[in-house]
Amino acid sequence: MIDVTAASQHAFPNGRATVNLSILFSELPLLERPAAAAAAGFTAAELWWPFGEEHTPAEAELDALRKAFTDAGVQLTGLNFLDDLTKGARGTVSVPAEKERFRENIAVSVSLAESLGTKALNALYGNRVEGVDPAEQDELALENLVLAARAAHGIGAILLIEALNKPESPDYPLVTAAAAVEIVDKVNAATGLGNAKFLADFYHLAKNGEDFAAVIDAYADRFGHVQIADNPGRNEPGTGDLDFEDLFARLAAAGYTGRVGLEYRPSAGVTADSFEWLPRELRAAN
Repeated sequence: MIDVTAASQHAFPNGRATVNLSILFSELPLLERPAAAAAAGFTAAELWWPFGEEHTPAEAELDALRKAFTDAGVQLTGLNFLDDLTKGARGTVSVPAEKERFRENIAVSVSLAESLGTKALNALYGNRVEGVDPAEQDELALENLVLAARAAHGIGAILLIEALNKPESPDYPLVTAAAAVEIVDKVNAATGLGNAKFLADFYHLAKNGEDFAAVIDAYADRFGHVQIADNPGRNEPGTGDLDFEDLFARLAAAGYTGRVGLEYRPSAGVTADSFEWLPRELRAAN
């Protein structure tokens, strides 16, 4: 078990934890999860795209989600654009057949984010498609990411670009920090806005065998968000081999002051029992 209390004295981001309600509290219906997060002491949460394959959900569905967050007093800090995770996909940004769905979804996602004060929008790149030239996919991805970055900028938000891990996402092309940051830099060069950032998910980076110190040293200035889960298992910190005390200290030393997303599966299956590693006084935003 990690000593996060000791680490927090100089490193852990006090009050900056945000719980991913697409993977945590999944034993509950979606609309009950913000209240459950609040009951556990959290005031911030994030979501993968919460409407399955619906890229333009009915306004009643959107209103119900907004109400769930506002009634619970929980801030939605991060939201995925249409990701098609329910179909086993890893995003739609680079997939030619999903071009119109993704572009229609931009306005929906940005509107939902604006209504809840969400300042980070994540665009998963999408898997390679058999029979399609990767260069064609990359060209489409840049076009779509530029549109998404401009739309996010319009509400004062950042666009996140994430590396996943090769073992679990073999067809996803961004499986190193360097590959994801290269796309970040291309988007910023194309827009001139500077609001594209790297989503450093340290579970995925660990699965890829990347050196945390090297990633932080090289790219901390491009971090827009951090997510964590232990490895192996993708469970809560303290259940695997990762040194979170060292990770938090390195993030603090590098000047990272953003949110830390808890994106793990509870090892015992019950989310409320998976937070013992994080003292309650460190869960709520200041």
